[in-house]
Amino acid sequence: MTTINVLSTRQFSDDLLDKLRAVSPRLNIRQRPCRDAMEVADALTADVEVIYTFHVPDDLLARAPHLRWIQLHSAGVDHLLNNPVMRSDVLITTTSGLHAVHIAEYVFASILAFVYRVPRMLHYQRRQEWPTGRWDTFAGPELRGQTIGIIGYGSIGSEVGRIAHALGMRVLAVKYSARPSAGHGRGQTGGEKYRIPGTGDPEGALVSRLYPPDKLLDMVAECDFVVVTAPLTMQTRGLINEAVLRAMKPTAYLVNIARGPIIDERALIRALQEGWIAGVGLDVFEEEPLPADSPLWQLARNSAEGKGNVIISPHVAGFTLRYDERAVEIFAENLRRYLGGEPMLNLVNKEKGY
Repeated sequence: MTTINVLSTRQFSDDLLDKLRAVSPRLNIRQRPCRDAMEVADALTADVEVIYTFHVPDDLLARAPHLRWIQLHSAGVDHLLNNPVMRSDVLITTTSGLHAVHIAEYVFASILAFVYRVPRMLHYQRRQEWPTGRWDTFAGPELRGQTIGIIGYGSIGSEVGRIAHALGMRVLAVKYSARPSAGHGRGQTGGEKYRIPGTGDPEGALVSRLYPPDKLLDMVAECDFVVVTAPLTMQTRGLINEAVLRAMKPTAYLVNIARGPIIDERALIRALQEGWIAGVGLDVFEEEPLPADSPLWQLARNSAEGKGNVIISPHVAGFTLRYDERAVEIFAENLRRYLGGEPMLNLVNKEKGY
């Protein structure tokens, strides 16, 4: 029986490690938590065949010549696009689908905070002030009957769509493949996709209209809310540019939980300052941490004072107490499939970059 050496560079609890070891007696699983690529490099040994990690050193292949598979701790691979491993034969899988529940709920926390003027409520609360003109200040539209446009209709986007539909909203979406992937069926990378049971819209049945990428301007022009859930690739970098922002309704609200560089931040700041759109909820930014001199901070302060509609969070939309539990579920299933020579979940298409 050939032993397969597996290195985990994350801090999994003993019970989760036991779930991984229970997959097969062939697995020799060693754990060494690492905070960056340099520590991962130090943890590697030449006999490692499988690694669970987020950070990937540039000399990974030299340090681990027997490496065959990387299971990432993240849904995206944009941090690896320039890494030599993306030009190798090493398999890469992700935790895509793990975040669907929590991030979709965050999206609606942001949308509802905008619709119900929560920053303005908190402003008056801090001042211990009962505002005059409450109707004019707080009366707003209901979500029911409004249109939401989702850019990227994968596990997160389709869960946003499912919740929106349940709220009585009209759902539009842009997707790069012709149809949404179903369940654990073939997805746009050619591999099978992990999906939390009961989430999303696997058949695309809740979408009123599905747009190809070149019709993005047409879609956003119809939307009261636009949500960005697409992966960061060469094609999506700067996707939300001045043209897209100007095509949106002046009453529309934009939410980005994907990656910061998908939005042209300069154009967004101008759009907010000049009123091209009504507001934005941002969990991700072109530079993180968001620099202290970014105009977005002042726009958010204006919101906290009841004068604007910018909500900023520090890239936390995907934080869930069930992260490691679901990550290990994906990794364990992929270990089983790897040993059995079966198609793996969330296999990255290196040419597409996701």
